[in-house]
Amino acid sequence: MSYKKLEIWQIARELVIDIHNMTLNKLPKIEMFEEGAQIRKSSKSVRSTIVEGYGRRRYKQEFIRFLSYALASNDETTDHLETLYETGSLTDRPLYEELHNRSDILGKKLNLFMQSVQKGHISEK
Repeated sequence: MSYKKLEIWQIARELVIDIHNMTLNKLPKIEMFEEGAQIRKSSKSVRSTIVEGYGRRRYKQEFIRFLSYALASNDETTDHLETLYETGSLTDRPLYEELHNRSDILGKKLNLFMQSVQKGHISEK
């Protein structure tokens, strides 16, 4: 099995693309280089940390540790998104709500996936 088949990676991938596009198309220029750069970095970190953890899946605690890092980066992404909206830099409310909801769903799925790994760790599928 490839990490690309993991639902959490697929959701993270879609979020990276949509957040990247949001920062380029919906934010004032100054925010593209400040908060926009931060949210791009944290969202990309979720995706890449899932991949790195998957590469270490033979070692249960390593796998869980990297999933924990991915969850923390997802929380950071949500915080950056909220900051952009609360400061008025992101004014598209439906887009904000959609991205926020998807980030929340990803966080819940990451938690469930970590619990699954903790309970019944299988290194190969």
